[in-house]
Amino acid sequence: MKIKQNKINTLLDALPYIKKFYGKTIVIKYGGSAQVDEKLKQKFAMDISLLVLVGIKPVIVHGGGEKISQMLDALDIKSSFIDGYRVTCEQSMKIVEMVLSGSVNKDITSLLNYHGTKAMGISGKDSCLIKARAKDSSVYGFTGDIDHIDSSVIHKLLDNNFVPVIAPIGYSDELSHPGFNINADTVASQIAVAIEAHKVLFLTDTVGVLDKQGKLLHSLDKRQTDKYKKDGTIAGGMIPKVDSCIDAIQGGVKKAHIIDGAVEHSLLLELFTSDGIGTQFVKGKE
Repeated sequence: MKIKQNKINTLLDALPYIKKFYGKTIVIKYGGSAQVDEKLKQKFAMDISLLVLVGIKPVIVHGGGEKISQMLDALDIKSSFIDGYRVTCEQSMKIVEMVLSGSVNKDITSLLNYHGTKAMGISGKDSCLIKARAKDSSVYGFTGDIDHIDSSVIHKLLDNNFVPVIAPIGYSDELSHPGFNINADTVASQIAVAIEAHKVLFLTDTVGVLDKQGKLLHSLDKRQTDKYKKDGTIAGGMIPKVDSCIDAIQGGVKKAHIIDGAVEHSLLLELFTSDGIGTQFVKGKE
């Protein structure tokens, strides 16, 4: 009986948050272990199904860096990173699109559909969703920055009760251009701003942003984030993630979160518990 009562208490504790987020749109950047570990993949799909059932509208933006690297290695195509951004030559751009828009996107969509969620997989090229330009072609090649997001494409999918699953590939106005590889964190952030999402969550392979002693920083604003970037506390692949969080907050999103995707049901723990997990980014005092 005590076990049953604990289960009821858990549901009652979650109720205020379910009410709070009912009808809200939440963007989720899906990456890291949560995207490759079979058990975690199933848990993620179940979490998304639950979010939909309680009236939340999730939008998923996925990465696929590990599978891209594996494919490039198999084809003996060299790849490198600068400040967390993959340098993408024309040859590797074709592989990036094949992996992201093909293999990874359809795997996620199929998994969500299997668990009862009506999902639609698209890339930024579809319906001219994400217009992009070269980040710095002399340095990054076909790695892109976003010029424009057509939010109506996403809203139409949401209005028809689809969960959009978006591969971070951008299109160019130039005829026969291969497109641009865009950092998935950046895409998630700017999509959240474009569709006026309530929250954006980044699933990663870390518990959140850590200080130099390895302790979790529970909450950050822009001023604090800039300080930690300047002194090297935030570096490497974490830079695009924190920049994306700050950009989202500056763009009107209520909160952004970096959470540990290796924790089972991390989405539910963040959304439906009072303590939450990971690092949250908030708008500081002007």
